[in-house]
Amino acid sequence: MPPPHPETWLRVTPTGLHCAPGGFYVDPGRPVDRAVITHGHADHARPGHGAVLATPETLAIMAARMSEAGAGRSRQALAYGEALSVGGVRIGLRPAGHVLGSAQVVLEWQGSRAVVSGDYKRQRDPTCAPFEPVACDVFITEATFGLPVFRHPPPEGEVAKLLRSLALFPERTHVVGCYALGKCQRLIRLLREAGWDRPIHIHGAQATLCALYERLGVALGELRPATVANRAELRGAIVLAPPSALQDRWARRLADPVVASASGWMRVRQRAKSRGIELPLVISDHADWDDLLRTIDEVGAPEVWVTHGRDDALVHAMAGRGIRGRALHLVGLGEDEDEAPPAAAGGGSLAHGVGEPAVGEGE
Repeated sequence: MPPPHPETWLRVTPTGLHCAPGGFYVDPGRPVDRAVITHGHADHARPGHGAVLATPETLAIMAARMSEAGAGRSRQALAYGEALSVGGVRIGLRPAGHVLGSAQVVLEWQGSRAVVSGDYKRQRDPTCAPFEPVACDVFITEATFGLPVFRHPPPEGEVAKLLRSLALFPERTHVVGCYALGKCQRLIRLLREAGWDRPIHIHGAQATLCALYERLGVALGELRPATVANRAELRGAIVLAPPSALQDRWARRLADPVVASASGWMRVRQRAKSRGIELPLVISDHADWDDLLRTIDEVGAPEVWVTHGRDDALVHAMAGRGIRGRALHLVGLGEDEDEAPPAAAGGGSLAHGVGEPAVGEGE
């Protein structure tokens, strides 16, 4: 008797992706009794669950962002490469390369294997473990940047662009919009690797997670609060802030600022221009078009499900490869991050036109 197809035991519900024999959800969009969480971004890690399973780093991030009480009534850490059984379903976590602690969820039941990628990238990130392809029967992927126009350049080149601008305008403050979880810390580490050993100023909204990264072993160097620094201290300095803070009154204290943004969406010139971004930096924590296709080839799954993003283009491309594609239309994913797929006002769950305004915490 052949193994059961994953669509017989993994089902899309209004709450999210449900594993029926295990009785748990992966990244559910509302509180549930049992949840497996891929990473700490708030569109994947929601408060109010009963039991939560995730990597130790993701559990720490959840507690820091939503308090101990909100991060789950009970929490169980599962390290990369470890596994446990729930209702006969074997659960394992493997690195996703998205942010610190991010994981793919590997599910096996009665000889059938499905991998839920969560959000992921394939570019190098000095703050988290790199993505590991896992062979499977069904690969469940994101498609935030699932269009051929999105091809992310090496992040080191984008950081070099920032440093060249600092050399050209040594009296101006360079303020970079970057999401508080993952992007901020990655940008700091890339700057350190590029030789920037001066203090980096951060917005208060980023301080808690930077301190947590340090406690979890990611060295960031000297960081100073930008919100209490005077204008003279910030001349020639790098300031990191949530993208939503770039237009706040707080930003007016900066010394003739060069406004930058670190996001995969900076590939879209209209998007950068509409937001007043003088220095767009194409630095993404999601896989681009080429890396989405490369990953699908490497896992070797005959069937691929797409959770959110530009699923139409990716499903079409897979058909040309002889791979069955399926769009899951999971509600709520991609709505929170600075790299959330652009959605119409009101909070649609999927990407619409490229360059439209996004809804979410970071963008």
